[in-house]
Amino acid sequence: MTDRASRALAESDLPGEPRTYDAISKRSNVPISTLNHRALGRPSIEDKARGQLYLNPPEEEALVKHLILEADLGKPVPIKFLASLAYIIARQRSATIDEAIKPPNKNWAQGFQKRHLELKSRRVQAMDWKRHEKNIYDKIIHWFDVIEKVLQDPAIRPENVYNMDETGVMLCMLGSVKVLVSTDDLRNYRGAAVKRTMVTAIECISANGRSLLPMIIWPATTHRSNWTTFPTPGWHYACSESGYTDSKISFEWLKRVFDPQTRQQANGKPRLLICDGFGTHETLEILEFCFENNILLCRLPSHTSHKLQPCDVGVFAPLKAAYRDEVERLCRGGVNTPCKGQAFSKRNITSAWAATGLFPLNRDRVLRHTPKPPAQLPMPGSDEIRMDSDLMDEVPQTPTTPVSAEAFMSLHSMIQQDTSNGTCMTRVQRRVQKLANAGQKAIAYCALLEHEKQLLKKINSEAKVRKSTKSLVLGKGQGKVMSFEDIVAARAARAAKDVVKGKVKRGRKRKSDQGKPEPEPEPEVELEPEPGLETEPEPEPEMVRAAKKVRKSIGRRAPKRTSIAEADLPDPTLEAEAVRLTRDIPPGTWSAPVAKMY
Repeated sequence: MTDRASRALAESDLPGEPRTYDAISKRSNVPISTLNHRALGRPSIEDKARGQLYLNPPEEEALVKHLILEADLGKPVPIKFLASLAYIIARQRSATIDEAIKPPNKNWAQGFQKRHLELKSRRVQAMDWKRHEKNIYDKIIHWFDVIEKVLQDPAIRPENVYNMDETGVMLCMLGSVKVLVSTDDLRNYRGAAVKRTMVTAIECISANGRSLLPMIIWPATTHRSNWTTFPTPGWHYACSESGYTDSKISFEWLKRVFDPQTRQQANGKPRLLICDGFGTHETLEILEFCFENNILLCRLPSHTSHKLQPCDVGVFAPLKAAYRDEVERLCRGGVNTPCKGQAFSKRNITSAWAATGLFPLNRDRVLRHTPKPPAQLPMPGSDEIRMDSDLMDEVPQTPTTPVSAEAFMSLHSMIQQDTSNGTCMTRVQRRVQKLANAGQKAIAYCALLEHEKQLLKKINSEAKVRKSTKSLVLGKGQGKVMSFEDIVAARAARAAKDVVKGKVKRGRKRKSDQGKPEPEPEPEVELEPEPGLETEPEPEPEMVRAAKKVRKSIGRRAPKRTSIAEADLPDPTLEAEAVRLTRDIPPGTWSAPVAKMY
């Protein structure tokens, strides 16, 4: 009864007013034809449209609640999965109906988004879960609590606050650009000389908009003369096999680049150097050098550089864009122009420091883009839960769709009071509809939670099987190719071989079994191999194998004629080798065969 005509028909007549469509139409300003259609049972346009929806409004509210909760937890649901979630709710709703439930059409997700303005579509990128706001929010708060005390020191001047970081640049790697071609040209690519060589640059910027000269790290073990054909005075070059920085290069950068270029401007005042938590930035040599030269080394919290490091926030992106433009110009026969000056402008540097909330000092610049993770709701205690007798005494003034057990029972008590007092049936029906909406919403939400639980159980079971599977060698040889059937057969043969050998699981003794006596060993039983199953011979003792190797090496020498008397005498070389092996091997280690472990 949400339309005006239904409400007009349900209202009681005024004293002395005739019960006619004309009188009701004049009083409620509703056409007579609409009142007649509603009295004959024809639904309104809104009710008809609502009845044609794939999910009814309470079920859609449950789906909206589930989507918002998943997004708050850092796992937003892709739009292409909305149809499957709606199908899960509809299938749960019609569990007792024999007719087949069809999934929603391909345009249902778009209509669902238009009906709920609290939702909006957005393209998101994948990020390491450790860098998510849910895991770094407390780290950001702690960082500003610490760095505010440091920056508020009068001895720390903005021109003496620096941030250093490394960035990698792919040589001769062109990006995608918009071009004008013929209408008949169907190609969506272009030819280019691609060279996937990564070069690392160590950059440093100050809070007053100044940048230091960089250090370039080549991915090589030697310096080549053709790598620096253009003059770059003041620049430093290093080389490492991986192309990345290490502890030695970091120390050389601090001693040969940072200290000479900042000492004169500091004029004896402390210098603050902010860097990430990479292990090469905190070696003993670096810490001693910083202590001796009045350099304060501040380390950013882990996995927060994309939010708190000025180089990452405002400088490196323009640098790589300018470099790609320069590579594009060179590929078309242009002239080499330095791109560092375009990216490391004073405007970009000061904007980077402001975006990280350091200069000017304002933590809200970072926190406004870092939503606070949802708080965990505490479970109510036994003394906080009220029973039905307590709820019977409380009657809310405005009936709304209940969202908790307390509100649900309160609405139920209101309906009981209305029916016992003989209240208008319209009011009772409205409250019963609220109760039904709450039940539909709860059932739909439980269906989504049950589906997610089953999915997580399946994922956990698969992961448990992968972790519990023992790593065994099924095939040897470089470049050996095996099909899945070969792997299955090799696994079965290996299992049968272990059964024949009587292998048992080895492990540490449990704490509960430490006080128990050792069980008596069972007598060994010789197992007869099954027909068609080849068994490996037991390995020989170490001394016997070594003696055979010596005998074979002696046998490879040139044959020597000996008499029968000499043949009966023992070989002194073999005896000496056996005595040496016996002395080298501890007693008791070769008394029993030992299986070879792979």
